[in-house]
Amino acid sequence: MKFLEYTPLERLNEFLSRLNLGERSIKGCLEAYSCKHTGTDKKLSLSLENEILDYLGKSSDTDSSSPAEFLLSRSSRKTLVYLVLTLYHMYPDYDFSAMNAHQFFTEETWDGFKQIFDTYMFEASKEWTETNEGGSLLETLYKALDEAVKLAECEIYCYSPDSDGDPFLERGAIWSFNFFFYNRKLKRVVSFRFCCLSNMLADGFLMDDLLYEEDGEIFDVMDM
Repeated sequence: MKFLEYTPLERLNEFLSRLNLGERSIKGCLEAYSCKHTGTDKKLSLSLENEILDYLGKSSDTDSSSPAEFLLSRSSRKTLVYLVLTLYHMYPDYDFSAMNAHQFFTEETWDGFKQIFDTYMFEASKEWTETNEGGSLLETLYKALDEAVKLAECEIYCYSPDSDGDPFLERGAIWSFNFFFYNRKLKRVVSFRFCCLSNMLADGFLMDDLLYEEDGEIFDVMDM
């Protein structure tokens, strides 16, 4: 996997680096990768493939919607491996299991993504419109993604792990989403993670205030 630089993505990253909305902030990041193996990718890819095959060998699932049924396809296994390799490059210190990650990936449509984006990024979109000319935030995002991975040819995946296994989850997070736009032909993937953070919790203000109040009460008692 090789990190790819795209100016339109960088422009969006600059805007979403920390959008302060008062008591909360919107934060987002887009990263593009080539799926061609580099460095230790080949060894890790083989390890992930073996993990999946080992799971399939032990599985007795016959339900067509089960993970085993989905992963019988070599192209599906390859897609999962590329998605997990992307996670590894985004968070090199985190140990991702292919099968655990598979449980948290769901295929999404552009309309489904758009509905989530319009709902949760409404304030960010409004801020973008007020400070930028030449289209809405969603239109700008669409054009940037289309340049990087040709959206019409993309498979879209949402990654929603539980809180214990979520390296994306930051302190003070109110909500968060992680999407992957994968072009099988181009062998490219763009990750887009965006979240809303409580500024008080994220900066430790709330905890500091509570500790200060507790200390004040102690001293008040001592003064008496």
